[in-house]
Amino acid sequence: MADVKLTNLIEKMNLTVLNPEVDLEKRKITVPDILRPSLQLTGYLEHFDRNRVEIIGFVEASYMETMEKETKEKIFDELLSNDIPCVIFCRDIAPDEIFLEKATKYSVPVLQTSRATSEFESELIRFMSWRLAPCISIHGVLVDVFGEGVLITGESGIGKSEAALELVKRGHRLITDDVVEIRKVSDDQLVGSAPDITKHFIELRGIGIVDIMALFGASSVEDEHNIDMVIRLEDWDKDKDYDRLGLEEEYTEYLGNKIVCHNIPIRPGRNLAIICETAAVNYRQKKMGYNAAKELYKRVQENLAKKRGESE
Repeated sequence: MADVKLTNLIEKMNLTVLNPEVDLEKRKITVPDILRPSLQLTGYLEHFDRNRVEIIGFVEASYMETMEKETKEKIFDELLSNDIPCVIFCRDIAPDEIFLEKATKYSVPVLQTSRATSEFESELIRFMSWRLAPCISIHGVLVDVFGEGVLITGESGIGKSEAALELVKRGHRLITDDVVEIRKVSDDQLVGSAPDITKHFIELRGIGIVDIMALFGASSVEDEHNIDMVIRLEDWDKDKDYDRLGLEEEYTEYLGNKIVCHNIPIRPGRNLAIICETAAVNYRQKKMGYNAAKELYKRVQENLAKKRGESE
């Protein structure tokens, strides 16, 4: 099961540790969800998910100030004895001595940030959803073409990297070459990125390793991008029927998510970069409600109907 070390979260979100005597190294977070402990501060702990990061904002802190000392002793004992990953106070709110004492007693890290609660929650959820998302690695190339994430796949040596290089020269952006890490961040969204070790590099047979950012500048690369469509390159087979209209979409599946897929036969003289650009723009048109294949089919049907009417 995927997890995130609490020390990594502290570094990423620039958090201050208020009880450094607690051991942070062994603390791990396993779910991307968070909890604002409102009902829990009243003593209601039914269905309490102890695996979530606890966030204390202005409302929770204000309520805690109204609690009697005996009530604090009892509620904080019940809440913090559940081995929760950590408690984060937003807006530079400082916990009172009783809360800090109980948290230290039960080895619960208490952290602090100066950021507004809602803004901090949004970034925290995004970061955790990314780090804890199901992930697979595949062989391919991912390029941002006109804002669409185009995943180019195919057999080794078929020309994926060369197509990516030509796309970069035409102003598009490389996300990763050779190995694509795919994360399922939601039920309808896949995000691709590069392993840290190969980020911004392309391998060209006969030349070797090329640093795209060094050659073409920072605007030629991205760290991650949604995967919107797949272009699968394959050797030309004269006996195979290839789709020439595109009335019916074909799909491939990664981590349970379906992605539009185009099988592109490779022959000498075919410009793969232009094909990828056209496929990306055509996909965007379809998302906006215009389908060129259906428009052609409609015109053909109207023309046939017109001819039948004239013959009658």
